[in-house]
Amino acid sequence: MIAIRTASELKLLRWAGHIVALCHAALQQAIQPGISGLFLDEMVEEIIRSNQAKPAFKGYRGFPNATCISINNGVVHGIPTRRLLEEGDIVTVDIGVQYKGYIGDSAWTYGVGSIAEEQKFLLEHTEQALWQGLNVIKAGIHLTTISHTIGSYAKQHHLSVVKELSGHGVGTALHEPPIILNYGKPNEGPILKAGMVLAIEPICNLGGGAIKTLSDGWTIVTKDGKNSAHFEHTIAVEEVGYTVLTSLADAGSFPAMVN
Repeated sequence: MIAIRTASELKLLRWAGHIVALCHAALQQAIQPGISGLFLDEMVEEIIRSNQAKPAFKGYRGFPNATCISINNGVVHGIPTRRLLEEGDIVTVDIGVQYKGYIGDSAWTYGVGSIAEEQKFLLEHTEQALWQGLNVIKAGIHLTTISHTIGSYAKQHHLSVVKELSGHGVGTALHEPPIILNYGKPNEGPILKAGMVLAIEPICNLGGGAIKTLSDGWTIVTKDGKNSAHFEHTIAVEEVGYTVLTSLADAGSFPAMVN
């Protein structure tokens, strides 16, 4: 069952999402060659905690850090390390925040310095797959219409979708119903209603869609070594359209926050 959030719950979810957005805004300025994933992770955790929130990933099923940092052929769940980012890398930073019991969740893939045209293509069209999926959202559509829209866009641009990974509902737990695939037939599954809160997150690869988990038990990479990108927003379904909750918008309505 997909929860319908009250106005007060949506306000808390928006606050949580806004803190996530503050972290991503800081990352945009900080990511450059010579910076380590561990440095970025510590920076994000400081922003989260300075805004009276908690890193939702830290301790989740034993995960050790505040962020998942996946580099190049890293797909998801990368553990931040002291490995220094290099010119031409791409790096995905996935951030979860818990604010007064409610969750914000967003991932973004960034280029490090000047990146190759192939990498630019991957980032541009994975992000666009996200927006294509978001732009069909409104009350009354079937859930799989989002999945179909994302998968069709990726296929049109010769990108592989990672089928084992999906979006999900968001609320008081990091992962709530429903599962939101990034491929499939349209017009199936639950009908969306205003007040539902969803994390939409296409994950696309330059090569094949096959993945494997490394020996740390967390880091997932592409089997063929080709690069992967991941873009995610948490949104609230509206009667017409949607609202991005992991956004800097309407900052005046939030408590004083620190970036």
